[in-house]
Amino acid sequence: MLAVIRVFIMFMFILLSCIFGLLLSLVRPFHPNNVHIIAGWFGSMAKMIGVKLVLTRHQDAENIGPAVYVANHQNSYDLFTVPAMVPKNCVSLGKKSLKWIPFFGQLYWLSGNILIDRTNRSKAAGTISKAAEKIKKNGLSIWVFAEGTRSYGRGLLPFKTGAFHTAMSADVPVVPVCMNTTHKTIKLNRWDNGTIYIEMLAPISLDKSISAREHAQNVHTVMAAKINELDAQVREK
Repeated sequence: MLAVIRVFIMFMFILLSCIFGLLLSLVRPFHPNNVHIIAGWFGSMAKMIGVKLVLTRHQDAENIGPAVYVANHQNSYDLFTVPAMVPKNCVSLGKKSLKWIPFFGQLYWLSGNILIDRTNRSKAAGTISKAAEKIKKNGLSIWVFAEGTRSYGRGLLPFKTGAFHTAMSADVPVVPVCMNTTHKTIKLNRWDNGTIYIEMLAPISLDKSISAREHAQNVHTVMAAKINELDAQVREK
């Protein structure tokens, strides 16, 4: 019964958030803080699924200005956890197919996020260039799930290079955002689903003499190590 109630609440929350988010975005379409505000709504829902969030930001990641944030992506519950870390003046880079999801897709686009066509490499490259231009021109930050898909318990998947090409083109740092492993840890029929740790690491400047692929591998190593630390922290709790 608890799971049924929670699913109903989540459905109603998403529906109402899309409606009010669309109204907000219609009043001020593509405003740089639309995503931050709406993400805050979703992040506040962590308690509803029985999760306590512990958010930590490295002091060097505070008020750093434009950057490319790279986060790990695990499952559908990320919708109610990771958004709590989205900073102001930040939009995300998402797949173009999202726009076909009723209400949510229209909200995703109109709130200012950037859609990328991953099936067409030339169009994807153009979108990356557009994202870099928005960073430079408007002082925006970009939020990216560099794995490109949810991992569903397979660990931190290899990174795609788009986020790193964007950061190098815009001449901004990459800021890793790590969340401990949540695969099969959240059960909707259980009141308490424990603590989830999300940590924003220190910004990493990208040397342009090194390829985006190598930067992706280096940041992947840093994030994998931090996720292991957070997993150990959960086990010790």
